[in-house]
Amino acid sequence: MAEPRRRLAGLYVRRWPVRWRLAAVSATLTLLILVTFAFVVGRLATDRIVDDFDHEVVATASEVRTQMQLDRAGIDAPPGRDLLDLLMAGDAAVRVVTVDGEVLRETEGAPDLGPPNTDELVRVGDFEVAALPLRPSSIPPTYLQYARSRSPIEDTVGELWLFLGLGVLGGTVLALLAGLAVAGRAMRPISSLTAAAREIATTRDPSRRLPMPESSDEVAELARTLDEMLRELDAARSETQQMIQAQRDFVADASHELRTPLTSILANLELLEASLAARGADAEEEEIVAGALGSSRRMRRLVADLLLLARADAGRTGPRRSCDLAAIAEAAVAEVRPLSDGHLLELDADGPVAVEGNPDDLHRLVVNLVENGVRHTPDGCTVSVSVRASDDGEAVLEVCDDGPGLPEGIGDQIFARFVRADGPADLATDSGTGLGLAIVKAVAESHSGRVEVARGAAGGARFVVALPLGERAESPAGTF
Repeated sequence: MAEPRRRLAGLYVRRWPVRWRLAAVSATLTLLILVTFAFVVGRLATDRIVDDFDHEVVATASEVRTQMQLDRAGIDAPPGRDLLDLLMAGDAAVRVVTVDGEVLRETEGAPDLGPPNTDELVRVGDFEVAALPLRPSSIPPTYLQYARSRSPIEDTVGELWLFLGLGVLGGTVLALLAGLAVAGRAMRPISSLTAAAREIATTRDPSRRLPMPESSDEVAELARTLDEMLRELDAARSETQQMIQAQRDFVADASHELRTPLTSILANLELLEASLAARGADAEEEEIVAGALGSSRRMRRLVADLLLLARADAGRTGPRRSCDLAAIAEAAVAEVRPLSDGHLLELDADGPVAVEGNPDDLHRLVVNLVENGVRHTPDGCTVSVSVRASDDGEAVLEVCDDGPGLPEGIGDQIFARFVRADGPADLATDSGTGLGLAIVKAVAESHSGRVEVARGAAGGARFVVALPLGERAESPAGTF
């Protein structure tokens, strides 16, 4: 049971800031030193005060005995004489007693001090008692008992310990405050480094420089090392960005250059197919040409997809102008409708919705979303397309279907390149290239928009594209 508590206490302390831990260690060490010092000094001072008091009691008792022996009337006079009262003052008391404890003389108010003990000082109640022989030759022998209250000395000792305790407490508090001040000053450069590192992490800009401490201690060495690391990371990032940009430019240029020979190949294959059909070629030749033509068309579409993505990555955007997103969606639905194969396509648009963008890229975005809904849902399902202007100043395009929905756990990965939905909800007979939704995301982001995916009200997939409204679209029902 004790071990878990110690672990919990250690974990709690480790959660303290470093400056508090340093100050706590400093204050604890100071407390231990001061407590040890105060105990030793207090013990020695107390012993010295008590010894001085005992010596004073014995010395005063001897002086009183001498005075009484010189003035025998102080011993033999009747009780009316007050020599003892004149000799004594304050809180002291004197008694003349026999060896059996019989009181012969005593000061007024003297307490019962018991039988005399000449061997050592005796403590009786609040009094320290010294007994000296006054007339040892008499029968019975007579003794002088001198008693003095210990209250003043105990008050002095109490004040001494109180003073030492306050000194220990004050020294500990001062050590804690000094430790906090020193630790705060020592941690100030680290705080500056932490703030700068947090800003670099937020901006993701390793080209920023770290503040250099004025001193040449371990913190300054750490700052120089981190700054050097950032310089190397910045250089590595620049080299990587240059390499990636070169690759993107190469892919974009290569994709663009591939379109010309592919167009020529497709034209020749189409001419060959028409020629074979005209002269009545056998089925095997027609099948070979049809297969080559289909493969060329898929290659052309793949090259077009790669070209669009490469241009988006390279920041090469086509010419933009104000266009009607509703009209683009209507044209896209009309293009996909002949290939819908038993699917019901619905379009809901209250009026023109202006956006500033590339009409061809936006057309490709809508076509990909509608084809995705048709390809991945069974016959008889409905794919709904709606376009509207939101109150937030955005043009919103929604494509929903009532199919089986997205595979479990795919999330935002569905927009990654070459990702195919191979889960139980994927009913596509054509696996495609895996670039359709990646193109949707690239086009949306290149137009300063965004795309989101969720489960629709009917249980199917729901894609929402939000783009900034154009300047001439003041309302969903606006005209151009």
